[in-house]
Amino acid sequence: MLPQHLKQIRVLMFNEKENLERTLFRLEQGFELQFRLGPSLQGKRVMVHTNYPLEGQQFKRNLFRVLAWSYPTGREDDSDKFCSLDLKIAGSYQYYFGYGATERSGGGYIVVDPVLHVGADDHVLPLDCITIQTYLSKCLGHLDDWADRLRVAKESGYNMIHFTPLQTLGESRSCYSLADQLSLNPEFSPAGQGYSWEDVGALVEKLKNEWNMLCITDVVYNHTASNSVWIKEHPECGYNLVNSPHLRPAWVLDRAISHLTTRIAEGRYAAKGLPADITKESHLTAIRSVLWEDLFPEIKLWEFFQIKVDLAVEQFRTLLLNGTKPDQSKTGGKKGLKIIQDLSYRRYGNTLDMDSALETFVPHSSTPQHIEECCGWLKQKLDALNEEQHQIMHQHHEQAANCIVGNVVYEHMADHGPKLGPVNKKNPLVTRYFTFPYEDMTLEQELQLLDQPDKTCHFLAHNGWVMGDDPLRNFAEPGSNVYLRRELVCWGDSVKLRYGNGPEDCPYLWAHMKKYTEITAKYFNGVRLDNCHSTPLHVAEAMLDAARSVRPDLYVIAELFTGSELIDNVFVNRLGISSLVREAMSAGDSHEQGRLVHRYGGEPVGAFVQPSLRPLMPSIAHAMFLDVTHDNECPIQLRSALDSLPSSAMVSMACCATGSTRGYDELMPHQISVVKEERFYPKWNPSAAPSSGGEVGPQTGIIAGKLALNKLHQELASQGFIQVFVDQVDADVVAVTRHCPSTHQSVVAVCRTAFWNPQTHKYDTNIPPMFIPGKIEEVVLEARTVERRAGSYKKDDKYINGMPEYTVEIKEHISVQESTVVKQAGVSSKGVSEFMEEITFQNLTPGSVIAFRVSLDPKAQKLVGVLRFYLTQFSPKYQRGSVADEHLPEILTKPLAQLMSRLTLADLNILLFRCDAEEQEDGGGCYGIPGWESLKYAGLQGLISVLADIRANNDLGHPVCGNLRQGDWLIDFVANRLTRREGPLQQIGQWLAAMFNYLKHIPRYLIPCYFDAILVSTYTTALDASQKLMSSFVQNGSTFVRYLALGSVQMCGVGGLPALPPLSTKLDNVPYRVSPVTGQKEQCCVSLAAGLPHFSSGIFRCWGRDTFIALRGLMLLTGRHIEARNIILAFAGTLRHGLIPNLLGEGRCARFNCRDAVWWWLQCIQDYTSHVPQGHEILQCPVTRMYPTDDCEPLTPGEVEQPLYDVIQEALQRHLQGISFRERDAGPKIDMHMKDEAFNVEAKVDPDTGFVSGGNRFNCGTWMDKMGESEKAKNKGMPATPRDGAAVEIVGLSKSAVRWVVELHVKGLFPYDGAKVHRDGKEEFLSYSQWNQQLQQTFEAGFWVSGDPGDPNEKHADLVHKKGIYKDSYGASNAWCDYQLRPNFTIAMVVAPELFTVEKACLALEMAEKKLLGPLGMKTLDPDDMVYCGVYDNSLDNDNYNLAKGFNYHQGPEWLWPVGYFLRAKLYFAKKQGEESYAKTVTMVKNVLSRHYTHLERSPWKGLPELTNENGQFCPFSCESQAWSLSTVLEVLFDL
Repeated sequence: MLPQHLKQIRVLMFNEKENLERTLFRLEQGFELQFRLGPSLQGKRVMVHTNYPLEGQQFKRNLFRVLAWSYPTGREDDSDKFCSLDLKIAGSYQYYFGYGATERSGGGYIVVDPVLHVGADDHVLPLDCITIQTYLSKCLGHLDDWADRLRVAKESGYNMIHFTPLQTLGESRSCYSLADQLSLNPEFSPAGQGYSWEDVGALVEKLKNEWNMLCITDVVYNHTASNSVWIKEHPECGYNLVNSPHLRPAWVLDRAISHLTTRIAEGRYAAKGLPADITKESHLTAIRSVLWEDLFPEIKLWEFFQIKVDLAVEQFRTLLLNGTKPDQSKTGGKKGLKIIQDLSYRRYGNTLDMDSALETFVPHSSTPQHIEECCGWLKQKLDALNEEQHQIMHQHHEQAANCIVGNVVYEHMADHGPKLGPVNKKNPLVTRYFTFPYEDMTLEQELQLLDQPDKTCHFLAHNGWVMGDDPLRNFAEPGSNVYLRRELVCWGDSVKLRYGNGPEDCPYLWAHMKKYTEITAKYFNGVRLDNCHSTPLHVAEAMLDAARSVRPDLYVIAELFTGSELIDNVFVNRLGISSLVREAMSAGDSHEQGRLVHRYGGEPVGAFVQPSLRPLMPSIAHAMFLDVTHDNECPIQLRSALDSLPSSAMVSMACCATGSTRGYDELMPHQISVVKEERFYPKWNPSAAPSSGGEVGPQTGIIAGKLALNKLHQELASQGFIQVFVDQVDADVVAVTRHCPSTHQSVVAVCRTAFWNPQTHKYDTNIPPMFIPGKIEEVVLEARTVERRAGSYKKDDKYINGMPEYTVEIKEHISVQESTVVKQAGVSSKGVSEFMEEITFQNLTPGSVIAFRVSLDPKAQKLVGVLRFYLTQFSPKYQRGSVADEHLPEILTKPLAQLMSRLTLADLNILLFRCDAEEQEDGGGCYGIPGWESLKYAGLQGLISVLADIRANNDLGHPVCGNLRQGDWLIDFVANRLTRREGPLQQIGQWLAAMFNYLKHIPRYLIPCYFDAILVSTYTTALDASQKLMSSFVQNGSTFVRYLALGSVQMCGVGGLPALPPLSTKLDNVPYRVSPVTGQKEQCCVSLAAGLPHFSSGIFRCWGRDTFIALRGLMLLTGRHIEARNIILAFAGTLRHGLIPNLLGEGRCARFNCRDAVWWWLQCIQDYTSHVPQGHEILQCPVTRMYPTDDCEPLTPGEVEQPLYDVIQEALQRHLQGISFRERDAGPKIDMHMKDEAFNVEAKVDPDTGFVSGGNRFNCGTWMDKMGESEKAKNKGMPATPRDGAAVEIVGLSKSAVRWVVELHVKGLFPYDGAKVHRDGKEEFLSYSQWNQQLQQTFEAGFWVSGDPGDPNEKHADLVHKKGIYKDSYGASNAWCDYQLRPNFTIAMVVAPELFTVEKACLALEMAEKKLLGPLGMKTLDPDDMVYCGVYDNSLDNDNYNLAKGFNYHQGPEWLWPVGYFLRAKLYFAKKQGEESYAKTVTMVKNVLSRHYTHLERSPWKGLPELTNENGQFCPFSCESQAWSLSTVLEVLFDL
């Protein structure tokens, strides 16, 4: 078992309705696959099914099991839970998932690669190491001679042999037309000897153990030889006219064409211009004439699809006369004539559906005249339908005529065709489509056989292929007209097999083929699926399942001609294909061939180091890249003999399996036909003469070059050279680099292709020089194809011989100085760390290849090694290639985690975050990439967000990578902003600077990947350090919880100037520093930014309301208790007029223009006392008052101090007394937009209700505080949402506060039980207990909107437009505003749930969910309201009063923070309703939160926005990360 950090884990995210059956996911044995829920499925009870078997059980394709969920946090958390598979068995496996009544909501496949073992020691042969050579088995001779013939493959460096089928061949002698799938070809046994499969198996085993070679062979499932004995005994195994009567018309046409062949061969059409020897265009025209004039009219195929009109009309007449009515259960009362196709396909066999006729043709009455009239209409319609069938058949005939003529052109006339000569019985006009196992007879006699099933069952359809056909459709099944239209390119030696839907449809065939498969799997290491794209998928699936039960690590290859990668994937997925055959010969030039090398494997050079746990990415099928396949044209005919070596070299440099076919290396100048070739392969003889026919040796063809290339290919794959770069040097020269990312060695092969014959094509003699980065260690090989005097090619009668006139001149492992192909022009350095060797070519002739082994120059090699050494503290994957440094910088002797452990969360805010405005306060800023954009943060997160996208796609062309390659600016920026600081942060900066010191001196192309490695390591260490400083809720929480808690680090920091007013010097744990501005000692308490980037620095950083809405989530729940206390006390010091400031402005520039901040502050103190151990002690903490009286100037710290409980008492007493004042400096100095009346602030407790109310129609004292700014629209100075009167959330917060102080007083923790006020010249005492009770009694009476006309509490029944909700306010100057549906009542529900009756609360929440809940936020206004507008555009200035200058800020756009309160309220009241309701609500809540998780994960700010436009659309005017958005979502997770 691998340790967890080394284990490769891939994560597949499920999304609703995502069907990935055409997406390929390749995995290796030993990997773990985790399934996780995407946002659309979170909160749902998802079940995952797979047919991957339990350990020790056998795989059954249709047996699915349910996977169990794992919960890493120990709690059910949908963002983190996963189910997993430990992949230990090769093959193709299916998974699907669903929930509720939907069993399958999505699914797909995974393909696990086999592990191949070779050699006596059974060592692993990686798939990318494979070099395969194909042999036509029939050309190997007797089994005794095979070793000598196969030795050629061994001595040429191949490690796998592909044999064409070894079974008994059919009469055509084609390698793929098998007479008996179960018997070994008797030709392999000498006279008197009978070799068996065991003998072949022994040879395969010998090759595996002694030669380190594996063997695979073909399996052919599609067809059998026409002369197979068993098909005669079991004709049901093919498509015959009994089991496939739809082929009868096609058979008639086929017989007619067969007779036409005879007549042409006999010269009967010579007079019509159609001789037996077809050589010119006029002959083709004559063929068409004969078809149209003689053949088609004679066989009348349309009759198979027509109806006997008179008979049908007569039957119809009888029914009408009998008064028969249509059966409406069959017709559904719908008119329309239905013709029933005769399933036996007899002439005029089709019949009329009489119910449809009776429904469609209805006589006006039952008189004979009307009945006759009706029959006349029917006859007319049936004649028309028959004519329609005639026309359809005419179109089929047109296609058939085209296909017949096209075939004749290819076989008899085309230069690239076989030119068969005159038409005769052996070479018919076209290949027959059906077997005809009887003596010759006339066409008339043959047609009479159609009525004799014992005969027609032996008319079997041949197999073949159809150009451009859908590979997932079986062209012989009903519904296909391929045989009728003559579209099949037919193999006349093979019968297409008919498997049906399963073994029950053709038991003999399935059993026979299964046995064939098991024999093959028993003796061979793998199989090639012949004609895979035409093999029915369910058949291949079942056969491969049988093969894998014999040999679990079966290697499966196939060649697909689907024309679509997606359809390729269907085959690879369902069959578990290990490698798809790809061919270099398909490239038209060297550029395209280079693209194929790049396409089929490897990552880019300098690719980023990937984490071992990462998303499962779709891949392309693993390639088996061959220079040429055994059934394609010979490259020498299409290109030139000289191209064989360089194209082979390009193939060998590909990072995938590679190979060739026997004959290519021997320079065979023609295709070795799988049908006609009967000669033997030459044997191996190390000293074979060039002109020898029966023997080959190292000097033959390009064998010596191929040996070196195959060895190189295997070495590169086994030693981890997984990175590839292809460079098109000029039109014919391609350089392929393979690079090892751990040792940074490279091999560069420069190949000069020769697609055109040098004797007829002029090649450029000037090849541009090459600059190779690093130090050339050696020339691994240089090889040129050269001519020699060994006579010219003569085809040998007995042996498959190649061209003796060429051989390879090869040198291996020499220095550049010894090379005859290149010379070294010199070493140049490009900057400090770029060493380049310039190479000029002196003899790189067409047909040459040279490969260099390149290392980094020694200094760079050492520095990379040292970097890797220091990175091993983060992951063992850096061990390979690492070297310790003897001159160790002091700072690097300590592990980074140790240095990080000294940081505070405020330090981590600097290290990780800081947006541009925050950084500018310290004289810096965020780094800007020229020509791109600036990073979001100056800290590590700014880069990590960008690098995460680059890393996943290895996007090395990204501007950030470009910037890193061009210079050290960004590297220096990262380190210098930290080294300029003091203390532990400076040490982190020094650690980074020391690491970067190594980084700067390695080659520039490697800098992005190592920069990323250093940054990721630093970042993850910092995250660990930050979590250790937080509460157990965070430490043991889900990834989602930890992401949100990171928002605390993001938002809470200390700027260049203190944002909070000073605290009492009597307090413990107050941080101090020397001011960077004044040089004096000052307090440096953490403050909470309202949002990034707009509210992050200067006087706009801290807001009373924002701070105290966000404080519970971001500070109390995360365990930052001391910092939370300091913020509470700092704001307490600024209390004035009984209010907490809205804009803090360091206390000195505070604005006391909001009615709600003081209540949020009181709520936070309450939360502090209940959440923090001994939290009530805060009540005794000294507060240094800045404004002990309303009218005084700010006092110096310490002048007046009082305990916090006195400040709380003052706030409550002032509200009971009534607050009324005018803001200081009222007018444009403090607000340019407000009207004069707006500066008058009022807040009081209504004695009749106990509700805290206040404000006027010109100001906005709650969080919905948009003030109009547009003169054009005339909304300037008018608040969009004044919410004067008693705002619902303030009533809820005040109830919470009063209930709390009553409880505190009872416990003796708060000295006041009420407050004295002056009313009408008298002093009165108002008890908190009474106020609490009064609120309890009056709340629902005042706020619940019942919609009942007789409700005594309803004063404005005419304004009710939504019932079953809570008002947004009570007593507003504009009464309509009270009745608007907004999300604010949910806040009251959370802080004072006792005010609400459960049933009413649930109704109101249901309405809010239906009308207000958006994807991320809550609509701030009912979308049915006439002023609703969900798109906020602050830059728009037009004459629309409701929109101009963003007037609709709180009139529809979806704000995030109220979602937290809405969800918490849902959970609270659902619990009151019982378990079922609660479980349902938990599901809904998780589903909503999943969208926040996704946003958070993808956001470069790693935050949640302030608001979105309607339906969750991005709003460009919103803060990208808002404190209260993060906080309230975290609070929901805490409640869960």
